Amino acid sequence: MVCLQIDKMKEQEMTKVTIIGAGVAGLCAGIRLQKQGYQVTIYEKNDKPGGKMNQIKKNGFTFDLGPTIVMMPDIYREVFTMAGEDPDLYLDMQPLNPMYTVFFGEQYEEKYGVSSELSELMKMLEGISEEDAQGFLQYLQNIYKRYLTAKNHFILKSFNRFSDFYNPNTIRQGLKLKTFDTAEKSIGKYVKNERIRNMLSFQTLYIGISPYQGPSIYTMIPMIELLYGIWFIKGGMYTLVESLVAVYQKLGGELHCEANVEEIIVENKVAKGIRVNGSVIASDVVLSNADYPYTMKHLLNTTAAENQKRQKQVDKYEYSCSCFVIYLGLSHKVSTLNVHNFFFAEDLKTNLEAIFAGERAEDPSFYVYLASMLDAELAPEGKEGMYVLVPVPSLDKQDWTEADTKFYRDKVMTALKKVDGFATIEADIELEMYTTPLDFRDKFHAYNGACFGLKPTLKQSNHLRPQSKDKHIKNLYHAGSSTHPGAGVPIVMTSAKLAAEAIIADEGERR
Repeated sequence: MVCLQIDKMKEQEMTKVTIIGAGVAGLCAGIRLQKQGYQVTIYEKNDKPGGKMNQIKKNGFTFDLGPTIVMMPDIYREVFTMAGEDPDLYLDMQPLNPMYTVFFGEQYEEKYGVSSELSELMKMLEGISEEDAQGFLQYLQNIYKRYLTAKNHFILKSFNRFSDFYNPNTIRQGLKLKTFDTAEKSIGKYVKNERIRNMLSFQTLYIGISPYQGPSIYTMIPMIELLYGIWFIKGGMYTLVESLVAVYQKLGGELHCEANVEEIIVENKVAKGIRVNGSVIASDVVLSNADYPYTMKHLLNTTAAENQKRQKQVDKYEYSCSCFVIYLGLSHKVSTLNVHNFFFAEDLKTNLEAIFAGERAEDPSFYVYLASMLDAELAPEGKEGMYVLVPVPSLDKQDWTEADTKFYRDKVMTALKKVDGFATIEADIELEMYTTPLDFRDKFHAYNGACFGLKPTLKQSNHLRPQSKDKHIKNLYHAGSSTHPGAGVPIVMTSAKLAAEAIIADEGERR
């Protein structure tokens, strides 16, 4: 264990920033601040960095624990470039075509490869419905305009002050977003075929909300896929974590693992440091990359009235869904699937309504990821590592027991046996492991096991979502999926950028 002592000389020379949590946002913020001359130290409760973007290695198999889909690669590269590094020396990224395969039908007999190449995509859509292929192009034109408005006026902007949102220009731009329909209803204005509608709306689940609940602006997610592609990082997603750590430490940043932060020290409504493993560490600035509701409930202890107020707010929030993930080591290679595969329930609406009502889904939709198809080093020779994710209720909606693990595991196995090449899947399994909502809560402090943080409803988005700068405690900042602009790896990386910019902008107040 690295000794956690304060260097008094350095503390006098540079502003000392303490970051709680070495998730992607914590690492990205650390890089940005260290590059700007701050003295940054990150404290991580687990034995290795990454947060939910972690890695499991066993019996020669390597699995990504959480995130698996790479979108908006320019955001991944930007943090390396701003640090003075060549991202291509760290990340070997390749575009996927098709991006993924989607499966429909009782026997999953209908399958479509979804390409980001327009000619291939249009051929696939026209094969389903020529009328809806035309509607798709109209959707693309409409959502692209709204995406540019969202990106330039909302996603890349903080709302730390009342006037940041409540001004004529921002309100005018907000009206252009037309957010009052759900994602599914918005797509339905352009496309009537249910299969195509599902293909263009299910991506709201990437950020933990149903397309039947999520604001229509989130139909920009499939647009981003189609215009900019889905990519794969050689070595898996954890390569990004290892690369961020390497750049951060190269800049002089310190990282302490197995360092459980127990409290943010607050005096007279000013953050003064943290208590970690029983020791108090003084700091000029504290940036929490712990899940925002967890920070509010468990890391802050001020007056009884303030504690009660925070607790009420945490209980009032709406939370995203959780995930049940199965990791399978198979005794043979897979040739009948793509790297990314989505299997849809026959009645997707009923499936998703059950999840967000806290009920078991009798016919669950699920996602299959086969990273070792592209990177042979992720599995033993002649074998395949298979990642299966099932969206499930968060723990505030439904408790999780071993019976739930068995229920969803059996549902997935029954479904997979219908897929070409998987009739004998249970006999082909050499290794089987799980991550449940309880693991996301206990290992990564995801409040209520909600993998994607606060649900991105209209009432919990933009200026109504927790911001990078704490409203009540000076020198305390926040980053991560429960803060603005929201969940998803590139968006979480953006939250780190906003937090770092807020810290730098406030530097004059600390001098």
